[in-house]
Amino acid sequence: MAVEINCDMGESFGLYKMGDDEGLMPFITVANVACGFHGSDFNHMRETVRLAKRHGVRVGAHPSLPDLQGFGRREMKMDREEMANCLIYQVGALKGFLEAEGMSLNHIKPHGSLYGMAAKQEHIAHAVADAADVFKVPLFGMIGTLHEEIYPARGHELVAEYYADLFYGDAGNLIVTRVHDPVDPEDSAARAIRAVTEGKTLSTGGVDVTVRADSICVHSDTPNAQAVAEAVNAAIRPYMAQAAE
Repeated sequence: MAVEINCDMGESFGLYKMGDDEGLMPFITVANVACGFHGSDFNHMRETVRLAKRHGVRVGAHPSLPDLQGFGRREMKMDREEMANCLIYQVGALKGFLEAEGMSLNHIKPHGSLYGMAAKQEHIAHAVADAADVFKVPLFGMIGTLHEEIYPARGHELVAEYYADLFYGDAGNLIVTRVHDPVDPEDSAARAIRAVTEGKTLSTGGVDVTVRADSICVHSDTPNAQAVAEAVNAAIRPYMAQAAE
């Protein structure tokens, strides 16, 4: 069993800073880089790619709904083709910066509300798969959702995530807020270990729910993200995949 640590990052915009990407890089193996629609811009995208390259961290695209003001955490109504086009546009931009640095696109992971919409709306899950048809890379998602049902059925590898800095409802759903609060790093690490070794996590209602942790996610906009990533890294190191050379 080989587990990754991934981080949603590169989300600063213009002069506005979001997260400590440089401080997080030593503790992760995979970066999900924002593509300009919920955070980031062309300068931050290229700098994040270069930062990942210096640390031997693989890079995937973290495309969003076109909602810069709402940080991609507000649902929108879009049909399948429009959504697929929205994703291809964003992933293609990041792929250009990766090619400029001699790197390959590792995966696609939808951001925020788009991730949640793809978990429960068939046409959105198929739109994500439509974009993956173009770029031919794995998709990040969650078991027990349409991610697990549709992505593999469309021929795409699913990298199943566990969220170390978010909490789960009794139905196994993520509890997502517009703004992330600090979390206890040691508790996050303990929950990550249990997700990896037992495939279980305790919900906010005290129910054990089934999870799969091919990759452990930490968000760069969690206020104490570096401490969380460092604790999770230390806890799951025996199970970790090696970062790309």
